[in-house]
Amino acid sequence: MATALSKKVWGLGLLKRQQVERFSAQQHRRLFFTSLLLGVCLVGVALLHVWLRLQVVHLGYVLSSTSKLHSQLEQENRELKVELATVTSPSRLEVMARTRLGLVEPEKGQVVLLP
Repeated sequence: MATALSKKVWGLGLLKRQQVERFSAQQHRRLFFTSLLLGVCLVGVALLHVWLRLQVVHLGYVLSSTSKLHSQLEQENRELKVELATVTSPSRLEVMARTRLGLVEPEKGQVVLLP
């Protein structure tokens, strides 16, 4: 008798479990749309992540090329400063004046002081 009763209870448990697991059509639709919405959100987040990674890589290339250009311009600026210092040095100007223009230092009588 105990076995028969336990079989009945076990059978009732199955029936209850089957009734709980049954969904109505509306619940199926709601579950489907919820799952679809969740899937679309996950795909959107994944695409956003990929787009952001591409932007990071692109900006890295831009930053690298800008840094390289900056270094080149700084080097050119240093070279131009050295050239300017060389061109405007008094000793070089004196040599250029003597060789190209034929200038000489004035004699004592050639200098006139104004009051």
